[in-house]
Amino acid sequence: MKETGKINYIEMPSRDLEATKRFFADAFGWSFIDYGPEYVAIKNAGLDGGFFKSDSVATTSNGSVLVVLYSADLEATLEQVKLSGGEIVQDIFTFPGGRRFHFTDPNGNEYAVWSE
Repeated sequence: MKETGKINYIEMPSRDLEATKRFFADAFGWSFIDYGPEYVAIKNAGLDGGFFKSDSVATTSNGSVLVVLYSADLEATLEQVKLSGGEIVQDIFTFPGGRRFHFTDPNGNEYAVWSE
């Protein structure tokens, strides 16, 4: 149920939409709906969203919001991210509440994955 004031949709930049789709399909099993040459919606990602064609890159160093994904097996997910073409930019570390790592997708956008 949609609620006023709750996060409902997230849009992220992508320099190469085809590379983005391949990476997230391989690494996390996401699927996509194409809406023309400059936008693709995400399916099976836990939250509705999409990628828009852009030369911009979303990283924490440039002040971007950090999208954090969940994994029940952090080490296996880290390996799958690497096998799918992601670059680990911060190896697994602990934080209050769990452990996580940061990676960039083939476009250079930064994400994190966490686990208890």
